[in-house]
Amino acid sequence: MSLPQMLLAMLALTVGPAIALLALALFGVAPWLPVLAALGGVVLSALVLALLWAHDLHLLTLALARAATNQPPLPVAEPHLPGAAKLLREIDRLARDLATHNARLGEMRRADEAVVERLPDPLIVLSAERTALRANAAARGSFGTDIAAVLRHPGLRAAIDRAYAQGTAQSADLALAVPVDRAVNVTIVPMDPPLADGGAALVVLSDRSQERALEQMRADFVANASHELRTPLASLIGFVDTLLGPAADDPPAQRRFLNIMAEQGARMNRLIDDLLSLSRIELTEHRPPSEPVDLTTLLGRVAAGFEPRLAERKTRLAMDVAPDLPAVTGDADQLIQVFQNLLDNAVKYGADGGTTRTCATVAPAGDGWPARPGIVVTVSDDGSGIPREHLPRLTERFYRVDKGRSRAVGGTGLGLAIVKHIVNRHRGQLRIESEEGKGTTISVWLPQAAG
Repeated sequence: MSLPQMLLAMLALTVGPAIALLALALFGVAPWLPVLAALGGVVLSALVLALLWAHDLHLLTLALARAATNQPPLPVAEPHLPGAAKLLREIDRLARDLATHNARLGEMRRADEAVVERLPDPLIVLSAERTALRANAAARGSFGTDIAAVLRHPGLRAAIDRAYAQGTAQSADLALAVPVDRAVNVTIVPMDPPLADGGAALVVLSDRSQERALEQMRADFVANASHELRTPLASLIGFVDTLLGPAADDPPAQRRFLNIMAEQGARMNRLIDDLLSLSRIELTEHRPPSEPVDLTTLLGRVAAGFEPRLAERKTRLAMDVAPDLPAVTGDADQLIQVFQNLLDNAVKYGADGGTTRTCATVAPAGDGWPARPGIVVTVSDDGSGIPREHLPRLTERFYRVDKGRSRAVGGTGLGLAIVKHIVNRHRGQLRIESEEGKGTTISVWLPQAAG
């Protein structure tokens, strides 16, 4: 209590008795000396009472302030006025009850966060303003830094608006393009009352990409196989008819036709293997790998496997792998397939007796690659190059720049399509550069493994 407040309290306590005593003295009922002595006693008593009152009010105010801020009560002096001690004890009891209640709320909030964090489906908690408060491990693993972009999807925004307006759960089927194409069923569940951290709604994203991919895989496999196998099958049937008819007694023709039939059979086998491989990759493209892979060792294994092919084409392989190259996050088997396909193309379409180069280094900053740490592996040849108008379509299925040459060297038209889908699964980037007469360079950026 401040000094002016204390003086006002004293005035309130003394004004009544002082007026009565002065009236007694003025009307001659009591002599002035005893009246003045009594008046001094009243003022002194009022001062003592005001001081005690100020002390007890300070103790009560301090106890209430600590209770309001969830702080434990401090040991303080006992109040002097009757009833104040009981009131102080009640405030202390209330403070302890509040502290216990807040501790329980904290435990419930931690349990809520643990449940959300461990859910297998991606889950995002939205605030009342429809912004993301937090996302669980599944959402961070599936969408990474693209969660904000996912929430801006028009279909998802419309479902969120309906859920907030109607107060009921809403569902929608979405086709998301980030970070890879995927089919998602989303459910928005309004929370009433809100979660402990103010979460007003839950967004649950159930990935349906695998089911859709299975359906598409069946349709694509039938369509592609029937289209691409028609020509070699027709050739085989024609040669069989020839062997059974005009060439039945012609051993030289039989040997020649059987060699051609063996080539056609091998081509169909490669085609089916590539189609099955592409289908398996597309089936898991929405699930990024998580294991660290040592590219130095992996590229060495791939290069060793190409030694017979290089000797056959009299081609030299120049390897330039940076020392102490950091590991990448990936699937080792799929990355082997990527670099085998790229080296296979470089050897097939490079110049006879030329040089194929493979370079692996830490991704340079500001070169058009993602800002986060990564590794760039480049495979280049010194072949005839590819006309610029064909570059955007090179990763399409069965797209060939020179169909005759591609079939002559055993190409299926699926190699770069497989590379593209594997790189997409690894959340990487693929870059193809070529100049006619100077060769082709294909670069793959892969994210560096954490730690």
